[in-house]
Amino acid sequence: MNNKFFNAVLYDHIGVKSSDKFQRVAGGCINETAKIQAGSDCYFLKWSASEELDLFEKEALGLSLLVQNSEIKIPNVLGIGTKDNKSYLLLEWIDPGVRSNQFWPSFGRKLAIMHRSDAEKFGLDHNNYIGQLPQSNIQHKSWTEFFVNERLEPQLKLAREARLVDKHITDDFRKLYNCLEILVPKESPSFIHGDLWSGNFLCNTEGEPVLIDPAVHYGHRETELAFTTMFGGFEQPFYEAYIDEYPQEKGFEERIDIHNLYPLLVHLNLFGSSYLSDIKRILKKFTF
Repeated sequence: MNNKFFNAVLYDHIGVKSSDKFQRVAGGCINETAKIQAGSDCYFLKWSASEELDLFEKEALGLSLLVQNSEIKIPNVLGIGTKDNKSYLLLEWIDPGVRSNQFWPSFGRKLAIMHRSDAEKFGLDHNNYIGQLPQSNIQHKSWTEFFVNERLEPQLKLAREARLVDKHITDDFRKLYNCLEILVPKESPSFIHGDLWSGNFLCNTEGEPVLIDPAVHYGHRETELAFTTMFGGFEQPFYEAYIDEYPQEKGFEERIDIHNLYPLLVHLNLFGSSYLSDIKRILKKFTF
């Protein structure tokens, strides 16, 4: 990759004729990513070797919805488009900082406030993505119907088609569906980030959290909190501040596994069978 592509993107959206330097940076396993410097300003660019824009359009829209519904910092979207047979998304660069003493309490409190942004139905008025996989957000009054029909079933279908799961696992999911109304307490839909793990937030130079890579929708807020436990990285003051702001129903720890069936299925479909043992463990726990 040479500077021509980067310079053209900057010129189209920032009016800068050339960049001083660029460097590849970590940005997930889906797209190419780079930090571009032009004078004293820096930008974050992610791009794909395809002209298909939908994934980046939905990411930009998700970031915009986070700005509207959250007090947490969000990178500014500076541009989106296609060039040289590539699609791209240009964002504000977030300089990394050191987490302040209030980083985790502030993060937990602000997430709880965001979760109080509610709606009449679970889902969203448009579909989007989780990772590179399509995410259906068809709206439902019932969380159970939403979770089964728009979260678990589409991922289960992909796994069956790839021969990652067999009929026994499919049957166990059907058994679980019949128990969900009893196992998970009813709550009104909450606006959630949708893919909140330790790789999808940053710390800026003010020591504050910054959210990135959303899969936003109105869901059950326990789904969000369960996701934060999957790969670690969230410290106890985060959860304490969240609960102080927005108390949870008792027994959440027992329900974490149920909510995490969705991201586990996503990871199964993206990365293969190493996630299957956890899925089987959870199904056995709740269906036998």
